Amino acid sequence: MSARLPSWAWVTGLTTGAIAAVAVLAVQADQGTKPTAATSRPSASATADAKPSAEPEQKKPAAVPADSGTGRRIVYSLEQKRVWLVDASDAARRSFTVWPGTVSPDPGSYAIGTRTEATTGSDGVQVEHIIYFAAKSGISVAFSNAVDGSSPPPAAPDAKTGGIRVTKADGQALWTFGTAGTTVRVVE
Repeated sequence: MSARLPSWAWVTGLTTGAIAAVAVLAVQADQGTKPTAATSRPSASATADAKPSAEPEQKKPAAVPADSGTGRRIVYSLEQKRVWLVDASDAARRSFTVWPGTVSPDPGSYAIGTRTEATTGSDGVQVEHIIYFAAKSGISVAFSNAVDGSSPPPAAPDAKTGGIRVTKADGQALWTFGTAGTTVRVVE
């Protein structure tokens, strides 16, 4: 059997708690600190300040090459080893570096033909989001990404590979953007 407290006892407990809270706030105000609720979220500046100061600043990606045509297209620069996904207004929506194979397409305009969800690459790596757009010397040239997200090691000089590897996230973006018939413009 539990003892019941008189009705005035709970009021005394609430009053004592309120006085304690006011005292804490008064001390914080006197010290110049700002009280915060336990459930408050960090401010945007607190989150931004949480980054390590040694982190390098992101460089702005290179501009879409001037000689890459107009309209909605995928631009692939052989020299820069970079791809741009360009919308109909000629604005780059995404840009990223790639790891080319040993067989590169000649500069020019191509169109995406076949798309394959997943297969094994000529190097034995499981790849997905394969987008074929050219052929050279009997070797198919296509963008793809490794299923496990790894980047490929450099191909042996005597291997003939036309796979242009991208990261997993970039592979998904290419797959979504590069439907059959989409122009692929290859530039130096």
